[in-house]
This record gives sequence, C-alpha cells and structure tokens, in this order.
Amino acid sequence: MPWREGFRPVRMERVAVVGQTNRMRAALDLLGRLGVVELDVASEHADLDEVLAGTVQHGPVSAALGWCPQPVLTELRTLSELDQLGAAVVPLPRPAGLEPPTLLGRHGVGSGFDMLVSTYATVPYRDIDPTVVAGLAYVVMFGMMFGDAGHGALLVIAGLLARARWWRFKRLAGVWLFLVGAGLSATGFGALYGEFFGPTGLPVLWLAPLEQPVPLLLAGVGLGAVLLGLAFALGTLNRWREGGWGYALYSRSGIAGSLLFAGLGLSALGVWRSATLLTAVGALVAVTGLVLAFVGLLIDAGGGGAGVAQAVVELVDLAIRLGSNLVSFARLAAFGMTHAAIGWLVWVGAVGLWRHGPGAVAAVLVFLLGNAVGFALELLVAGIQALRLEYYELFSRVFAGEGRRFRPWRLPASASPAPGPSPSDPDPAAETATCATPTR
Repeated sequence: MPWREGFRPVRMERVAVVGQTNRMRAALDLLGRLGVVELDVASEHADLDEVLAGTVQHGPVSAALGWCPQPVLTELRTLSELDQLGAAVVPLPRPAGLEPPTLLGRHGVGSGFDMLVSTYATVPYRDIDPTVVAGLAYVVMFGMMFGDAGHGALLVIAGLLARARWWRFKRLAGVWLFLVGAGLSATGFGALYGEFFGPTGLPVLWLAPLEQPVPLLLAGVGLGAVLLGLAFALGTLNRWREGGWGYALYSRSGIAGSLLFAGLGLSALGVWRSATLLTAVGALVAVTGLVLAFVGLLIDAGGGGAGVAQAVVELVDLAIRLGSNLVSFARLAAFGMTHAAIGWLVWVGAVGLWRHGPGAVAAVLVFLLGNAVGFALELLVAGIQALRLEYYELFSRVFAGEGRRFRPWRLPASASPAPGPSPSDPDPAAETATCATPTR
C-alpha cells in the first residue's frame, strides 16, 4: 500500500447489487453474511425482508444501491458464489454532491490510534486522516508532562502485557499502543530531566524541571507553536479538499488563520531579537491574515451592517483565542514540574527516613507507596490534559465538520440462511440449498 493511503480514508465506490429477482434473496443473504457493503435501502441491522422490500425491480432484474470499499469491490467482482447465484456487485458513477461514508483503513502501528480520532469525530471522506500524526502528538505531549524514566518504563511493560493479553492486563488490549507509546515518550523525557522514580541520581541531559522552570515553560509553548502550525497546515489542506482554494483562502482554519498565526509568531520573534524588519514583516503577514479572515467571516455572516459587526466580533475572538490556545501549552511544562515535585517530595521523605528515621523498612515503604500514588495521579492528569490539548487546541483547526461512518449491512449471526440455487447444481431452478460459505 502506498504511504499516502495511510493518510486518507479508504476509497469508496458507488455500487449496485444486481441480480435476477427470483435469486436476489440468496444473493443479498450472501452479502449480508459477508458484511462488506453499505446499502441505501437498509440500516446496518435491517433484516433480509426489509432489504428486499427496498430493492428496485425492473422485470426479471432487481438492484440495490450502496457503497463498497474499493479493495473489497475488487474481490467481490471475482467471487464465485455471487456468479453462481446470477448476481454481481457493479461500480457506478458517483452522484454529484453525495458524500461517501468514511472507513479508516490503516494497519499496523497507525491503526492503534484510531480511537483517539473516532471519539472526537468521524473524519470527513475528503479530508486527510490525521490519526497517525495525532497519535504521535499525543504521546509527545503526555511524555513531557509525565517525564520520569522509571514511571515510563512501567507504562511500556503494562502496554506489552496488555498486547499479550496477560492476566488482568487483557482489559487494556485495545489501548496497548497508547501505553507503549506514552511510556517510551515519558522514558525519553525522564532521561532528559534526570528523573528515575524521582531525582534518584540519573544525570540531567537537558534541564531539571524544578531548577529551570522558565526554560521548560518556554519549551512547552514552543512545542505548542509547532503543533499548532502543523494543525493549521492540515486544516488548510482539508479546507482545500472540501471546498477548493477559495474556501481554504478565507477560512479561519485555512490560509487566513495560518497567516495570522505565522505573522504573530514572526512579530514576537522580531521583538525578542530586536529585529525591526522581522517585526514589520510579521505584522504585515498577520494583517493579511486578518483581512482574509474578515472577508470569510463577512461572507458567512451574510453581509450588511449586522454582518460587518458580527465579523468584527468574531475576528477579535479569533485573535484572542489564538493567543490563549498557544499559552495553553504552558501546561505541558507546569504538569511536568508537578510530576517532578511529587517525585522530589517522595525521594526526600524516603532518604530522610533512611538516615534519621525508624530505618530502611519505613523508607522503602514511603518510596514505594509515594511512587505508586504519584504514578496513578499523574497518569490520570497527564492523560486528560494531553487529550484536552489535542481536542480543543489542535482538532478544532483540523476539522471543520464531521463525516459519516461506513456502516456495512450485516445479517444477524442467528439468521437462518436464505434459500438459493446450490453452487453445485447445474440447473439453478431445479432445487434450492443453503448458500455455501464464500471463499476469496
């Protein structure tokens, strides 16, 4: 599969299930048991009689319209059981203005992050599928807040046990990739911070959160700027795919918003570096973005005096919201420092008991219990905060609407097979028999 196919939904084909009317029941029964075609005439749980009642009949031929993934259609067109039933699934031209359903088709690593996107929205069929990028962004943000090499290693172990479905960890089998990815990220940031179950002597490779809070805050905001820039890039591509360059140009999550974001960033960099020219260029880019966004907002508002007022208010909200969204990423550093502070407190308490208290047993108990509490608390907090940043700051720019999920029609497993011509019978009208299990 080309790598580009991993960043867009599976290609859908408009199809018709065509067959002889007196054999249509058996053909639909076969497709219902395969569960690979979405039919217009039925809900995904409709029974066979409902589907048959919705077919279009013309003389001795009946047909049902629907959608089918292109790779599956290729297999269905060579399926011998359908041929023996005198039926076929044939592709049709896609009607103008009819949006196909969405089926995400990644395999391997990318498929493990599907839940991250699907709980927010169904990816529109025309959009780029952001699942892989969103998953990587999530684990990086989580790791920055949960930066401890020891705690991260525990997450990796838990993820591997969940993947192996060992004991109680089998309940986490569906999120094993999140656990492993987040654990590896936390382990990496823990090594950079010099944290291993607290400040236990691991050398600091980058900075110590509690000793260098300002650089860590700047790093969190800087990472947020990179992620927001990526979200604007994906949003621009999606707006173009949804409505062409005109829609992308004036959209707040398209070129207009991207220019405003880039212009404000260049201006801030110019002020910081005392570079007048860079500041001026940034201001010009930001103003261009504001003008384009205003035009788009005015069009959406319908024009007129009331439309101008509404567009102005929304434009001010756009600029303020952009700044607040960027500052929100400071929480990456804030919760990273909180995690380090809990680890420090536990370590200092354990060391104090070891040296001056009742002895080694109490010190070990404090160390184990403190780390257990800190691990559970920060796991919950970092997981929720990374998800919040993903949904509110990033996905709000990637998505402008929601698609419709592909819902193939399936017969219940308990349904009795429909009568139809036996594949081994040379005379289809002679006798009826149960449909054979399809082979591919």
